[in-house]
Amino acid sequence: MKRSRIIFIAIVGIAIVIVAAALLLRSSGREQPLVVVPKGPIQVRILTALPVEPWVRAAAEQFNQEDHRLDGERIQVEILATDGLTALGKFDRDEFGALASGVDPADLSAEQQAAMERFPTAWIPDSRYLPELANAAYKERLGRDVFLTDGEYRTRPLALSLSTWGIYQSRADVLDQKFGEVDWQVIHDAAISKGGWPELGGEPGWGFFKLVVPDPRKNVGGLTAMISAAGEYYGRPNISTEDVADPAFQAWLGELLGATTDLSGASAYTAEDFALFGYSVGDGGLLLESDLLNNMQGIENRWGEPLSIRYPEYVTWFDFPMSIWIGPETSALQKNAALEFERYLLSPEVQQQAIAYGLRPVSSDVAVDSVADSPFVQWEAQGVAPVVPRTAAMRSPDRDVLQTLLRWFELNVAR
Repeated sequence: MKRSRIIFIAIVGIAIVIVAAALLLRSSGREQPLVVVPKGPIQVRILTALPVEPWVRAAAEQFNQEDHRLDGERIQVEILATDGLTALGKFDRDEFGALASGVDPADLSAEQQAAMERFPTAWIPDSRYLPELANAAYKERLGRDVFLTDGEYRTRPLALSLSTWGIYQSRADVLDQKFGEVDWQVIHDAAISKGGWPELGGEPGWGFFKLVVPDPRKNVGGLTAMISAAGEYYGRPNISTEDVADPAFQAWLGELLGATTDLSGASAYTAEDFALFGYSVGDGGLLLESDLLNNMQGIENRWGEPLSIRYPEYVTWFDFPMSIWIGPETSALQKNAALEFERYLLSPEVQQQAIAYGLRPVSSDVAVDSVADSPFVQWEAQGVAPVVPRTAAMRSPDRDVLQTLLRWFELNVAR
């Protein structure tokens, strides 16, 4: 009993000391807080394809102003406008500095940790095949996935657009009368017409037919235009490196692209150049529908006639997927904060805002003609379709097809 009493008295004494120490800390103002001290905003850096950058940036500014939080910390979204091919090249060359397998971020030097703070949290490319290509390269290099196709962090489309023909109405009327429905073969035949527009039935002052397509070294749309042309040439929605390397196809494509103006001097914003420089840039071309819709009013105001919009039989869809980087280079909070912004972009209100930028919402609850100032309603008389007519969607090209097309372009078209 005596031993038990001693132990009891010792425990009571220790408790009294702890309470006294706590009271002393409180009285001196040095009591430790019971909550975590905020460490600052959660930084989310997103590489964003040029066609959706204005919509995503406006949404990010609104999101930041609304003070969204995760685990008590404010989320700060930063948008970095980056063409899809440029971003893919940076990932392929590992310019962002992914950590080697087995490296613990906690073991990095202060300088290395500072560099990691600039690592992209997510990527919104033009199409889902781009992160798939980047992921394949990293999986081979690091032995792990960096972009997922399933699960909570899967790559998820945010908006839609597609490649469409935009042709000055006066030129479109002549092509309709001469050939009928506009397609790649009609454009090819117009391109190789030795007598120019007079031979086609147009005015002598128009000169020769001039085709507008984006420079494939600066804009994904240039590659997809060549892929769409190949789809029509072969009459199927998928092409291979053997198809691209076929001499007959190369000769046909060379004649077609011979009608373009100086692609090497074109910017990545082809539809904007179309609006600024008009007929000197071209008579018509295959461009992204959203880019065309954003510039339709400017084209009509500046050049006195609108564009006629046509949908090709073989089209390339752009789905602008949110692709969250899942490696250790970004924190769990950053990944989850990117998810919060993704949900924000997919909300009905923000999806509806996308329409004003010429984009088609991915939400089935939002129709493109659901807002009064919808460009899909404004330009319906020029051929814009709220519901896209039946077309064949081109399948995503693999890396070999892309590289073969680019190499052919550099050797045969680029000047």
